[in-house]
Amino acid sequence: MLELAADLLPRLADGESVAVVTVTRVARSAPRGLGASMAITADGSVIGSISGGCVEGDAIVLAHAVLADGAARAARFGFSDERAHAAGLACGGEVEVLAYVLRPDDDVARHALEAAARDERVTVALGIRAPHEGVVADASGLSRIAAEALPELDAAALLAETTPIADHAWLSVSQAPRARLIVVGAGEHAAALCRVASAAGYAVTVCDPWPLLATSERFPDASDIVIADPGEYLTSLAEQAGSIDARTAVCVLSHDERIDIPALYAALGMNVGFVGAMGARSTVEQRGIALRERGVTDADLARLHSPLGLDLGGSSPEEAAVAAIAEIIAARYGRSGGPLRDARGPVHARPPASPASPAPTCSPV
Repeated sequence: MLELAADLLPRLADGESVAVVTVTRVARSAPRGLGASMAITADGSVIGSISGGCVEGDAIVLAHAVLADGAARAARFGFSDERAHAAGLACGGEVEVLAYVLRPDDDVARHALEAAARDERVTVALGIRAPHEGVVADASGLSRIAAEALPELDAAALLAETTPIADHAWLSVSQAPRARLIVVGAGEHAAALCRVASAAGYAVTVCDPWPLLATSERFPDASDIVIADPGEYLTSLAEQAGSIDARTAVCVLSHDERIDIPALYAALGMNVGFVGAMGARSTVEQRGIALRERGVTDADLARLHSPLGLDLGGSSPEEAAVAAIAEIIAARYGRSGGPLRDARGPVHARPPASPASPAPTCSPV
């Protein structure tokens, strides 16, 4: 639900009720993870997805039933011999879903969606047992609204309760802010990386000292554009609590060593998950010498991904951007970046959980 905020809020503002189907449990392999949601409107429009297409048909039927009578429902979809040609997961997995209605007058849901649209940390509780169905409480910042909507329930206390998952009595759905990518430089490679990273779900900040290059016209997908000395900007971020975390990536693409060296020096001193820089192998060697002269240790230099990107062989800015974001994602999930056919274990990975930056979750409470 929360990841659909940008699409759901205008519908609710127009007075439209929307059915939402949210994945609450995944067994074995499935295309989408916990918390994945799709929404179905009264006119039949479909927003988002909960699988690769193998159960969407039945989920839409379920959503229309929920829209018709307003009663929340739970359902299970899986693959079996008996249902091989009906709704099921060809990958052999099984998912459980919760279908419920979001109404225009639901202040709790609306405020949670507004917070999600602002890329804030959000946790809501979903209920299926009457009389409390749908989005019934929040866990941060909305206690007054939650109390007014459900005077007998306290959001924090509700989220602390536990019940068996099979009962689907209460579920918590959490969304952390998007992982952040800081791009140093405003050339064509930076613009391409901004587009690709934004499509991959990153909140991209572009930092460059030249206002003629770092513009919203050149970087329409950037969440933020900072006109400043990149080294000084990164140093200031390191001093701001909550501005970076272990999911943050920094990519230096300015092609100007007067900018690159101070920026890399600052980035390698930050508690971020990934630091990368474009450049020829000879440039990488010279950078290493310059950074060591500034006092950067061999251990810190070992964190530097340079030349940036997986070995895909492409040369255009767009191809380089795909190689770069692929390496960033592989590092985030602790994967090698090699072909899946040569790998063992699950196809999909979850990032390591941390109190500072939990992955989106959907769990019984």
